[in-house]
Amino acid sequence: MEALSIFHNPRCSKSRKTLEIIEINDVEVKVILYLQDPPSVSELKLLLEKLGMKASEMVRKGESVIKELDIDLSNISNDDLISIMVEHPILIERPIVFNESSAIIGRPPENVQELL
Repeated sequence: MEALSIFHNPRCSKSRKTLEIIEINDVEVKVILYLQDPPSVSELKLLLEKLGMKASEMVRKGESVIKELDIDLSNISNDDLISIMVEHPILIERPIVFNESSAIIGRPPENVQELL
């Protein structure tokens, strides 16, 4: 089995539960504290490709940063939103679990079973 990586926020219950499922299954996992070590633009683009999503589908729409920056998700380019997500990683949906070929968003945490 390919090793997994997780964009993890220890304060998030869904993220903690997803990591727990991975660990219970004794799968090697690299934990990335993405709020402290944000992904690059190219890393986010690759994740979006693996997820089959646009940036607007990966953004946490309820975060106050959306209002503070006056971001109109219906009228922003994918590239502009990716740049904003890199600058404000709190906007990235969590957790994201990925390997070399695939990725899932752990909402619900059981989604991680697809990669196990």
